[in-house]
Amino acid sequence: MSSVVDTVLLGEVLVTLFVIMDPVGTVPIFLSLTAGRSPATAKRAAWQAVAVSFFVITLFAFFGQRILDYLGISLPALQCAGGLLLLLVALELLTGKEEEASAAGDVNIALVPLGTPLLAGPGAIVATMLFVQQIDSFADLTAVALGIVGVHAALWLAMRFSLPILRLIREGGVLLVTRIAGLLLSAIAVQLVADAVRAFIAGEG
Repeated sequence: MSSVVDTVLLGEVLVTLFVIMDPVGTVPIFLSLTAGRSPATAKRAAWQAVAVSFFVITLFAFFGQRILDYLGISLPALQCAGGLLLLLVALELLTGKEEEASAAGDVNIALVPLGTPLLAGPGAIVATMLFVQQIDSFADLTAVALGIVGVHAALWLAMRFSLPILRLIREGGVLLVTRIAGLLLSAIAVQLVADAVRAFIAGEG
């Protein structure tokens, strides 16, 4: 009797997406982006960001290659675009320009940049598309699906339980976390762009 879940593939999906999407590393960025907002708004942003990320990842899992082929977009181009978008957000965090948007509350940070491209970024999208190509049975399909759901559950838990930290560190701590998050996010963005440029030079774009 065949197994319902391919545990080996499930482990690969969980570990790979966990490393790429980095629930722990998302916490300081989430704290900085939700600073100045009410706890209820921050909680809503947490689950909305995870929902957006799950939708984007699932969409690309089923139709990713077709979408890119139809639009004539290469994976390095997608990666470079995501990196540039993240770089803009990182610069706002480093310079403090995000504070006006946070106070206004009319910018849904759960959609951009949290949901995508921070969570559902080029790395996670490409990794998911590669795992989908490995599906040959129902056990494989179940493993990939459970892996995606599991990582998104971890992302939600990380952001949801980071809110008490926000209340604990107060305004000065939020400012420090914001600057650190901006630095980390800028490094991630530059790495994405550098990888994309390297891929273009290698002729993969």
